Amino acid sequence: MKVALPARAKLNLDLQVIKRRADGFHEIRTHMQSVALHDLLQAEPASNTALEIDGLSVPQGADNIVLKAHAALEHVVGRELPTHFRLHKGIPPGAGLGGASSDAAAALRALKFVHGLETDITKIAHSVGADVPFFVAGGCALAEGTGERLSPLPTEHAWYAIAWPHIELSTATVYGAWDEIRGEPPNELLQAAGRADLRVREFADRLGRDWQMTGSGSAFFRRCADEEVALKAIASLDCWTTVTHSVGVWA
Repeated sequence: MKVALPARAKLNLDLQVIKRRADGFHEIRTHMQSVALHDLLQAEPASNTALEIDGLSVPQGADNIVLKAHAALEHVVGRELPTHFRLHKGIPPGAGLGGASSDAAAALRALKFVHGLETDITKIAHSVGADVPFFVAGGCALAEGTGERLSPLPTEHAWYAIAWPHIELSTATVYGAWDEIRGEPPNELLQAAGRADLRVREFADRLGRDWQMTGSGSAFFRRCADEEVALKAIASLDCWTTVTHSVGVWA
């Protein structure tokens, strides 16, 4: 049996970095909202596990988080789960939109379905990535700790314009820069992202104050009154852009 699941993106409506922990990870406080922009993951039982990818370029092979999520679930259930995956990438990588984490959560959900598992994947999700637990259900939530403590919130319908300057940022590098310079609301990683790559600071300056960075960057979003206003907001930009809207929980 085959299943196809949208792996939706997220926006960090704000982001506060609380502190760096002794283990090197950072505690945060952020309101996360899933949006309609998505990758598409197909999965079906197979004789051997394989992953095909098209669309935007992302890591292949064992370095892809879909296969990491697959391996984590196999470890928990104690048996092989041979699966053929096909992933179409529509979310820019290294943009702070959560594409990889959403792919991982979609893989865990798909594996439960195609292999008839009763396993609680929420306990596995955090071991795969800090944002993966959020994408198990999506919607809107307050995320605390390293992202594992989630408090679901009502989803408010909203339209967003998104702009990405084709710059892939390393989350670890951005947080390392935050250790040196800290930051300011609404996203306390903005200054750190600009230090990690000067082009991000220049991009933010060109967009103006109405735009806000999501996650550790490098994508920016602007909340708009409706779809028409959002389309006008990106009309003159010479980078990757899209218009999307908020979506509620899916599980």
